[in-house]
Amino acid sequence: MNNTNSDQAAAVSIIGIPFDDNSSFIFGAAKAPPKIIEALTSHSSNMCAESGQDLGESQQWRNLGEMYLPESHTAFKDIQAQLKPLLEQQSRIICLGGDHSISYPIVRATSVHFPNLNILHLDAHSDLYDSLDGNRYSHASPFARIMENQLAARLVQVGVRTMTPHQREQAEKFEVEVHEMKDGTPENLEFDGPVYLSLDVDCLDPAFAPGVSHYEPGGLSTRQVINLINSFKGQLVGADLVEFNPTRDPAGITGMVCAKLLKEIIVRMLDDL
Repeated sequence: MNNTNSDQAAAVSIIGIPFDDNSSFIFGAAKAPPKIIEALTSHSSNMCAESGQDLGESQQWRNLGEMYLPESHTAFKDIQAQLKPLLEQQSRIICLGGDHSISYPIVRATSVHFPNLNILHLDAHSDLYDSLDGNRYSHASPFARIMENQLAARLVQVGVRTMTPHQREQAEKFEVEVHEMKDGTPENLEFDGPVYLSLDVDCLDPAFAPGVSHYEPGGLSTRQVINLINSFKGQLVGADLVEFNPTRDPAGITGMVCAKLLKEIIVRMLDDL
């Protein structure tokens, strides 16, 4: 990653976190960050968001490349340490994963600068397992760690369609607001205070995003996710985009979807400054 101490940070910083050691089933999400940037800058599209803002002409955001994570067992500490100088310079952070376990150290770093943080979590899964396969830091467990450490005042989950009895107990324990797909998509989401967006690409139906490790039919459309990003009330102060697996995306469809969502997140974040 580019040196974050020597230069003044941009208003919004994009950082790749090539880490998927806590994945289950299959690996591959660690390869996603450069594929998302490649799609973002592809000449097959352009840099304009749906609002009309041309990110290609904006100097308010910067792609800082990928983090260097020397040891997997210290990855969470390394992630926090590398985000710290950017947050101290009041840069808003968008992290490209990687598996969903990275949300825990990102939120830990972000919550220091934004007390009473709200989280809007878009996902097929609630990721509230106390542990999965004996791993308390699994990509299926970040929100259990976040909530038990009181890093968020409120957690709202949208797109979920795989709730187990254990995860329902966890949601009740941590007072998580879960909007399951079977009950429809919520409208007019409102947050009092800063909002962190955690977007797992498998919140989308596999028809829209086949490049994920865990296929869960019956999900959100790309249009619904874009509308959720742009319509919720609250100040977007941080985000992650995770669980894109390029090894399952030979046609590049999901990469372009991620790039589209990234553009909308950048512009929403700039508008909320």
